[in-house]
Amino acid sequence: MTVETTMDEVTAALARHLTDDGAAWLAAARARVSGEPAAIEVLFPAAGRHCGRGRIEEPAGGWTVDDAARTVLIAELPLTGPALTETIEGLYRYGDAGEKRGVLRALSVVDPVMKLGESGVPLLRDALRTNDTRLIAAALGPYGARHLDAAAYRQGVLKCLFTGIPLADIAGLDRRVDDELVRMMSDFAQERIAAGRVVPDDVWRFVPSPEA
Repeated sequence: MTVETTMDEVTAALARHLTDDGAAWLAAARARVSGEPAAIEVLFPAAGRHCGRGRIEEPAGGWTVDDAARTVLIAELPLTGPALTETIEGLYRYGDAGEKRGVLRALSVVDPVMKLGESGVPLLRDALRTNDTRLIAAALGPYGARHLDAAAYRQGVLKCLFTGIPLADIAGLDRRVDDELVRMMSDFAQERIAAGRVVPDDVWRFVPSPEA
């Protein structure tokens, strides 16, 4: 299952994947954001171009270099409360798919320090309405596991099943699974069997196998 990731872990993983030029750009970008919060609107989209977009093995859960760089930039914002919420929402609303994913990844990491509470939940709900598997998986990271209500979390899990996202990519599933979610997954499995389609193996961790 996807696990909690700290800011220190993200920063360390990112450092292992940056070139000297990328590290210099990010250091300057962090300094600028900390003194001029509005600068993040320009720097956030540029993170992939300057830092790279490759996959990184840690933290787990499909992170990329630009995800990590964007998380670091958000963590530098000297904002709190509504001002912080508004800035993060703007980065998501006006960003491309990669930028949106970067915001969703960042929520899980910065929430414990920046005390976002449920302010980012509308962004999760928006991501779960899409068919972009990258956004859906990122929305069901640790932040989503902490703050989505039961109904939204269940629907997110079901969306993962329909779009082929492994249940192992969903944070908090062992803790948040309940009878209603098991029933929904069971109905999904029965519908797939009736249609002659394959049921993902990880469903049987939660639903009794018909062969049992």
